[in-house]
Amino acid sequence: MEAIRKQASKLREQVARQQQAVMKQFGGGYGADGAFADEAEAQQHSKLEKLYISTRAAKHFQRDIVRGVEGYIVTGSKQVEIGNKLCEDGKKYGTENTCTSGSTLSKAALSFAKARSMMEKERSNLLKALGTQVAEPLRAMVMGAPLEDARHLAQRYDRVRQEAEAQAIEVSKRQMKLREASGNGDMISRLEAAETKLQELKSNMGVLGKESVAAMTAVEAQQQRLTLQRLIALVESERNYHQRVLQILDQLEREMVSERQRIEGAPPPVVESSMPPPPAYEEVNGIFMRNTVAELVETVEYFLAEAIQSYRAESDTELNLAAGDYIVVRKVSNNGWAEGECRGKAGWFPYDYIEKRERVLASKVAQVF
Repeated sequence: MEAIRKQASKLREQVARQQQAVMKQFGGGYGADGAFADEAEAQQHSKLEKLYISTRAAKHFQRDIVRGVEGYIVTGSKQVEIGNKLCEDGKKYGTENTCTSGSTLSKAALSFAKARSMMEKERSNLLKALGTQVAEPLRAMVMGAPLEDARHLAQRYDRVRQEAEAQAIEVSKRQMKLREASGNGDMISRLEAAETKLQELKSNMGVLGKESVAAMTAVEAQQQRLTLQRLIALVESERNYHQRVLQILDQLEREMVSERQRIEGAPPPVVESSMPPPPAYEEVNGIFMRNTVAELVETVEYFLAEAIQSYRAESDTELNLAAGDYIVVRKVSNNGWAEGECRGKAGWFPYDYIEKRERVLASKVAQVF
């Protein structure tokens, strides 16, 4: 359609040049400097052409904005869907976490899910604002009646102007013929009729020209104003969205960093043993013997035992054990401790860490000493 319009414009320009050449050839009173092509009409015609080009370019720009915003809304809606799925996954892990070493990650997952939900809500609000405040008003103007009415009015003016140009050539021809055959009453009456029709066309052209210029000027001003307003609304909506998202992310980061610092700065957990400490070695062996200690220690016959789990000594009176070690047990106390020898060292260890063995390989017995 645009190509046909351009071709028609070129044809009109060619016809206008041919008409001007004919008018100059006949040398009538309606030449380029005559009554038809006066300065006011030429300026009006030039202004109308510029307005036509300006409003067409603005219309295309408005249409491009609408298409861009619509594409952004489609893509953004898909991003909202993906973000909400991620939010659900975070909530699920946070509520169903079975980690035995703490709930730090589950808390972070819940915080992340909450922040993500808020961000996706803000994105949905942005997409809705872009649709109602930007795309819809511009689409209404692109398809609206004021622009089309003004363009139709300009096209009517253009047709009347072409008719007036053709009628001016006709008047020039009749003037030429009348000069060649002077005194012919019929030719005079035809010339007068042609001149009357030309004046009517010029009058109509002048009225239509003013109306077209006024209508196109109003449309141009409305296009410029509305498009600028919608662009400002677009920028403000996006700015507000990013500001709110930044606030959400800042809050989320503060929460996560605070939790990480709390974990990294916390002292190692103190494991309180429910088992009482082993008796002092001197007391067990009769030095400073007290009744309470004597009651705690029960002398038994020596026996061999195997360590079923490792034990790390916490004092000089205790004995390190590794799983699989064989120990000669010499004493067993009533408070859960046993005393014995392993690998040439003697000391106390928890009785529950060993099991008595009736038969032991000779190679294993040698390791005890």
